Amino acid sequence: MKTAVLAYPRIGEKRELKKITELYFKGQAKVEELDKVAKELRKKHWLSQKDRGVDFISSNDFSFYDLVLDTAFTLNVIPKRYKELGLSYLETYFAMARGYQNKEKHIDVKALDMKKWFNTNYHYVVPELNEDIEIKLNSNKIFLEYEEAKEIGIETKPLLIGPFTFLKLTKFNEGIKLEAYVDSFIKVYKEIILKLEEKGVKYLQLDEPYLVKDLNKEEINLFIDIYKKLLGNKKELKIILATYFGDVRDIYGELINLDFDGITIDFVEGKESLALIEKYGYPKDKLLFAGIINGKNIWRNDYKKSINKICQLKKLGVENLILSTSCSLLHVPYTLENEIKLDDKYKEHLAFANEKLFELEDIKAILLDSDFDDAKILSNSIYLKNQVLKEKRKSLNELEFPEISKEIAELKVEDFKRNKVFEERIKEQRKELKLPLLPTTTIGSFPQTQEIRKTRSAYRKKLINENEYNFFIKNEIEKVIKLQEELLLDVLVHGEFERNDMVEYFGENFEGFIFTENAWVQSYGTRGVKPPIIFGDVRRPKAITTDWIAYAQSLTNKPVKGMLTGPVTIYNWSFPREDKSPKEVIYQIALGVRAEVLDLERIGTKIIQIDEAALREKLPIRKTDWEEYLAYAIDSFCLVHSKVKNTTQIHTHMCYSEFKDIMKAISKMDVDVITIEAAKSNLSMLSTLKEGNYTKEVGPGVYDIHSARVPSKEELKEVVEKMVDLFGKNRIWVNPDCGLKTRGASEVYSSLKNMVEVAIELRNQ
Repeated sequence: MKTAVLAYPRIGEKRELKKITELYFKGQAKVEELDKVAKELRKKHWLSQKDRGVDFISSNDFSFYDLVLDTAFTLNVIPKRYKELGLSYLETYFAMARGYQNKEKHIDVKALDMKKWFNTNYHYVVPELNEDIEIKLNSNKIFLEYEEAKEIGIETKPLLIGPFTFLKLTKFNEGIKLEAYVDSFIKVYKEIILKLEEKGVKYLQLDEPYLVKDLNKEEINLFIDIYKKLLGNKKELKIILATYFGDVRDIYGELINLDFDGITIDFVEGKESLALIEKYGYPKDKLLFAGIINGKNIWRNDYKKSINKICQLKKLGVENLILSTSCSLLHVPYTLENEIKLDDKYKEHLAFANEKLFELEDIKAILLDSDFDDAKILSNSIYLKNQVLKEKRKSLNELEFPEISKEIAELKVEDFKRNKVFEERIKEQRKELKLPLLPTTTIGSFPQTQEIRKTRSAYRKKLINENEYNFFIKNEIEKVIKLQEELLLDVLVHGEFERNDMVEYFGENFEGFIFTENAWVQSYGTRGVKPPIIFGDVRRPKAITTDWIAYAQSLTNKPVKGMLTGPVTIYNWSFPREDKSPKEVIYQIALGVRAEVLDLERIGTKIIQIDEAALREKLPIRKTDWEEYLAYAIDSFCLVHSKVKNTTQIHTHMCYSEFKDIMKAISKMDVDVITIEAAKSNLSMLSTLKEGNYTKEVGPGVYDIHSARVPSKEELKEVVEKMVDLFGKNRIWVNPDCGLKTRGASEVYSSLKNMVEVAIELRNQ
């Protein structure tokens, strides 16, 4: 019985990689310093796993930005516009991830697209393939990191995004067909395999998560064709196929007949995983990496459930079992050891990445000590302690509110519907708001300076009192209102300076959530989030945002948007409880957000934005499961805003997701204005909205805020004109594609100035 970890978090226990990388971006750290920190982190992570007895430890799971981008570099999938910049290897890499701008040389290149990684909150950089690209081995990273681990006495299994998943996630420019590049990719992967064999590597992990999606016959044949050609040349090197985020029901029968030496199968999210093995069996000569430790949630493992699955596999004749994480541990925080303030009554029920290593070790020990004998398992001290803990969690009912469940049970159809249809209420809203054509606004947040963060931190630590804190925040709001009026924006925001995070802030003001100090999780690049944990029933004890919005509105005659986070996003960007259904918990959150919406309306707020950035994030990977999820997700949003007046305009914001196949569901949200990411995806979202017959007002983002570059007026004018051509002048809002919290003040000012000037010029035409 051995153990495996598919991949380990990489930003650092204390976000060391984030900090040094951002210093490098600012020119305050040299590449040698960046490399030094990266090497220290890799060593620390390998040793952590070795100390816990993990047998299969990954290398090449480290990245300065994203593993898909790393794979693109390895395969030389680098568009010509980045190569022509004449930058160093690392600078070119970051230019693809973040864009590149040099005003002195008049160079301005946008970043590659970014999308959500399957059903997680992690974002990957989308590779782009065109006819100028020659597929070839371009990087030694996978070899160097294997040798680096070897030098400290650790034999690793290098990992690489597999060719099938890479091809399926790649954006092919017009006229380019996937099939034309298959053999070129196979050739490079063969070269990588050969070089790894020469270095004495024993195992290579090829990640193919795309296999858990709905696959058609053409895709299945493509996968089989790729791997028959690829596996035919291997000699001593053993290849592990890694699948995760679900089951492989469409291709399982074919997979077990291919020449893989091992397959990882997800037994956490894989609904059909056990049934597939029961139906088709599992080859005795292959390793089965059984994903039983949840790599995406933070609750202690239920050893009873996990051991039952392993015992079932044994009974089904599976012989070569490896205990594994269900997916990469990238999606959970590092360790509970840094959570000093979190009460033990909560902490003992949680497991972050480091604690999951202990869980693998525990389950391995239980199974070895008992020799799979049921009686011995049930009497094992480690097993008994775990089961006592699970029972203890059930009795921790201090955060249970039966009245919330009663309110949900009594909801009626009319609680989910606006009083009038959009076509009628938009007339009343336009009369009330008196906005010009092409109204300009932002998505909500403005840059959060070091001073703002320090002041919030000082308030949390009680180094300043509430009056001092409120005075500071009001001063920041005053400055940002003045700035927006100077820029001539039409609909203003209060800047969100009191908010650490769009989800954590609301969680802190709801009951039912618990919070961490250092449980950071990578979202993309250097961006980390610290998701709250939904531990009990959720309710809103009092108004949250009304004082700040009322103050901002008192400073201007222009409308100030009320800014809220929607129930689905709060749920999806938290670590959810596992003992209640997602629907019930999301409805609980929705009732709290609804109360906030009505309080904002009560103080005179005419525009209320309810962000659902993560609506699609937990959309089941299998389309057969979509209907149920979308039904309660959309209903919860409608529940939030259904009781407002017809003159109150409801906005929502969405970003970094593909919406083409759920446009009908989005239309049912019945918002008045949707602002949506469009700039980073080359305005493809415009076509999606048009083809989906979307009839409401829209604000497709006119520039990408995740890049430091400032868009020119010419560029912005072209974007807005295209929007007007598609949707008409009366339905378009002009705004950035996301919040401005992470950007610098000077670039925000310049970008917004150009954006507003373009809107005014076109308006005057």
